[in-house]
Amino acid sequence: MLDACGAGALPDAERYGDAGTNTLAHLAHAVGGLELPTLEKLGLGNALELDGVPPSAAPVLHGRLGALGPGKDTTCGHWELMGVVAEEAPTYPNGFPAAVLEPLRAATGIEVLCNRVCDGLEAIDRYGAEHLESGQPILYTSQDSVFQLAAHVDVMPERELYALCGEARRLLRGEHEVRRVIARPFAGEPGAFRRTHGRRDFASEPPARSYLDELAERGIPVHAVGKVAQVFAGRGISEEHRGSDNAEAIAATSGLIDTLEEGLVFANLVDTDQVYGHRKDVHGFHAALQEIDVAVAGWLERLGPADMLVLTADHGCDPSHPLTEHTREHAPLLATFEGHGGRRFDG
Repeated sequence: MLDACGAGALPDAERYGDAGTNTLAHLAHAVGGLELPTLEKLGLGNALELDGVPPSAAPVLHGRLGALGPGKDTTCGHWELMGVVAEEAPTYPNGFPAAVLEPLRAATGIEVLCNRVCDGLEAIDRYGAEHLESGQPILYTSQDSVFQLAAHVDVMPERELYALCGEARRLLRGEHEVRRVIARPFAGEPGAFRRTHGRRDFASEPPARSYLDELAERGIPVHAVGKVAQVFAGRGISEEHRGSDNAEAIAATSGLIDTLEEGLVFANLVDTDQVYGHRKDVHGFHAALQEIDVAVAGWLERLGPADMLVLTADHGCDPSHPLTEHTREHAPLLATFEGHGGRRFDG
């Protein structure tokens, strides 16, 4: 999963304020052309027009995927790829109401700061000093169905932040059942705050059976790398592997390819989203894709004749969009396996 690597606006993107978005195409234009030789050879330039990535003469199965359900976030993107189409989930463009905050306050005694739509790093920079003085965690949300709590590790150790988020997850049900409660620990001094690798997602359970459930019932191991296991609330997952950044996730995926005899490895490569996409760092985004390109080349060399490699995305995060939010886009698809025949798929 190449997080946030959208491939052009979906037909209903205007409803989300995302008409005309195309993360990969606008990224390619911004950096003067992408340099991704492995993805180029597989057929990324056949799936969509990209500066610097011409069509391949011998592409693998390629194309673009379109969401059936609403939303443009991690959860609905991951769920749909595993066969679960979610319904509309609540969002809070004006912050969370008393009906959400009062039960949490009653259960924990904790007040919060911020409580508005805000970029995560902006929230930490703006409210971090006040948090250090008051001890109150920083609550923020986005256009997505998320309830995010940030706390400095010296004020609220990670285990306490996880416990608080777990309580919020327990309380956020019914009409206020957001798709994810996210713990966002950070460290450092005012003016130099930085997120730690201790992020944890507390997701709702998928509302229907997924392909992961089907595999688990058949005794086929499912190895989740990065935040995948948390996005599925652990359902259908045999083993979870850390992948807090691309380097860690790529290393874990490579190790699994080398050692597993059978099973599914479902890996999320997150840097293109949380490190570069939301910050509109186009050169960092491109560098992250180049790192992935090198990794994919290595994976292709080690795949056996019965193996399949699928590269796709969950949503977009268009650097040309005026906001820093996810964007409602198609997902690119590159799939290589024996007998793929270079077909094009549009869905």
